[in-house]
Amino acid sequence: MTDTIIKIDLSQPAISNDMVHNRWHHDIPMVATVKPGDDFIVECYDWTGGFIKNNDSAEDVRDVDLTTVHYLSGPIGVEGAQPGDLLVVDFLDIGAFPHNAWGFNGFFSKKNGGGFLTDHFPLAQKSIWDFHGMFASSRHVPGVNYAGLIHPGLIGCLPSPDLLEKWNAREKALIATNPNRVPPLANPPFEPTAHMGRLKGEARDAAAAHGARTVPPREHGGNCDIKDLSRGARVFFPVYVPGAGLSVGDLHFSQGDGEITFCGAIEMPGWIHMRVNLIKDGMAKYGIKNPIFKPSPIKPVYSDYLIFEGISVDEQGEQHYLDVNVAYRQACLNAIEYLKKFGYSGAQGYSILGTAPVQGHISGVVDIPNSCATLWVPTEIFDFDINPGADGPSGGVTPGLVDMPIAQDL
Repeated sequence: MTDTIIKIDLSQPAISNDMVHNRWHHDIPMVATVKPGDDFIVECYDWTGGFIKNNDSAEDVRDVDLTTVHYLSGPIGVEGAQPGDLLVVDFLDIGAFPHNAWGFNGFFSKKNGGGFLTDHFPLAQKSIWDFHGMFASSRHVPGVNYAGLIHPGLIGCLPSPDLLEKWNAREKALIATNPNRVPPLANPPFEPTAHMGRLKGEARDAAAAHGARTVPPREHGGNCDIKDLSRGARVFFPVYVPGAGLSVGDLHFSQGDGEITFCGAIEMPGWIHMRVNLIKDGMAKYGIKNPIFKPSPIKPVYSDYLIFEGISVDEQGEQHYLDVNVAYRQACLNAIEYLKKFGYSGAQGYSILGTAPVQGHISGVVDIPNSCATLWVPTEIFDFDINPGADGPSGGVTPGLVDMPIAQDL
């Protein structure tokens, strides 16, 4: 039987568990050690540590303290791992807890984190999703049902002292360019809410003052939110400290490319079954700077898509030079406007794009001045036909009958 080397108790606060942490720092102690070739199971909190509840209020999404997240299980030491190696991680299986068969999706208030479309959806909203085996549906977003592609949104190895210093310096410099921006340009270290695993006392305080926040992806991996890192995927992580220090968390039941709602997948606690191996000196051998991966061979199979195009001209008609970010935002907004014709609110359309297995593509970056991005929405996830026709939209959901809970800013 495979050992579960990190366990969690959903009835207890995540901060009471010394086998999890919410910052990146090279001094955080390993909580377990494995050998190359070992396989093992790790249990994970949802990224908020259980703060979001299964109810019909969005006040918890509005009020969550984003300085506390993410709660990651680890670090796990790997015998023989040294800086410059590649840590090979196979995802053998991933799942939800049978006693907790639900997840959540949310939009954060613009004043508390925002999101990809925060100017259009500036207030906190939430949808709850129930799991039916491999499928998910929501009482807040009717008319859709889709198979999950469960994956960890966040996984990576501990940074070296030099790498951590580099992260903090460049992000501090970015913040300085517009320190009062809402939402902020980046999240600097914040000692008071840092949970440093088994690091205690003065050592904890010193590390917490410099520990990197877990929000962005970086050279070591981190919060990349790649939906194809599911069962059967293999990831090659750069190793920066002796033992590697592998940590994982932020599990998602299903997600669209880009995780555009920020709390942008169907977030959940659960477990992941992994195997590790090493490629000695792999970073130099293969010229690796950031992780590379082999995707899962298992994914929801949809054969019909409606594809929405966006170009790098923003909502105000301003031209941007080959800006893929603007183009992808326009593709998302175009899709939401289309879904509103079938009775969905804008928020429900936004939630669908964040949680369904939609595909995002960079379709063109050479034809000046406009880049082109596309968003592929599988039509089979809907209970009705969303394809365009001569008679106009037919079917759909009853407008206003059900909507997502919303919380006004305090």
